[in-house]
Amino acid sequence: MNETTINPAVVEMREASVSALRDTTLTVLENVNWSVLPGEFWVVAGQPQSGKSDLLMTAAGLLLPARGSCRVFGCETNAFGEAQLAERLRVGLVFAGGQLFSQLTVAENVALPLRYQKNLSAAEAAPAVAALLEMLELTPFADRTPANLAAQWRSRAALARALILKPELLLLDNPLAGLGTRTHQWLLTFLDQLWRGHEWFGGQPMTIVASTDDFRPWRHSGRKFAVLDEKKFFELGAWSAVEAARSPAVKELLAEPQEFSS
Repeated sequence: MNETTINPAVVEMREASVSALRDTTLTVLENVNWSVLPGEFWVVAGQPQSGKSDLLMTAAGLLLPARGSCRVFGCETNAFGEAQLAERLRVGLVFAGGQLFSQLTVAENVALPLRYQKNLSAAEAAPAVAALLEMLELTPFADRTPANLAAQWRSRAALARALILKPELLLLDNPLAGLGTRTHQWLLTFLDQLWRGHEWFGGQPMTIVASTDDFRPWRHSGRKFAVLDEKKFFELGAWSAVEAARSPAVKELLAEPQEFSS
């Protein structure tokens, strides 16, 4: 019996305690039990400082659990090394705010994983980069640096960089933050295309996990939802369970923002 048969989960956390990236002595989540299966689309919500980013960093194998275990494509993340590079490259991560390199152009940022991980020259990487930029409508901005882009285009550039190696698992840290309604709709539609199987990726469905501080834009019958509250991970299930939840934490994440008069 092979490893895939034993553990089909893309991400599996068992009794995992998640540390803060900025201070690994601080535990932000305790006893997380979570399985992400191939082809699932998860939305994990929580208030600021609830541990959303740290959870995704742990799921990506970039942050080790303080206790318990985290397996990504069947590999314990505490054993990740050069021998597990292939498994690590099956994961794409879009950081909060994009985290693009300011001294590089959009095209250079997107090409970076190909040049670093695949050892391709700029000329060798150019065709794949050009195709992905065209798909994300970024071609007019290819030679611009991030400082000369609006937030919506920076977010697309960060997404392109995460997708250039054609990952099987895509993690997005609060990708809708700071973006307008029109950009929300474009991104949600595009993510659904990836989830169902985009032609650029050979039609293979992609497993997706996104974090958010607002449940409302993510409403969809096919997605799975969870909430972070008081250092705990609570699996909710389908959207109907989100709407039916009595938890104050969930209700806050479903509430319309309050408007204050001057």
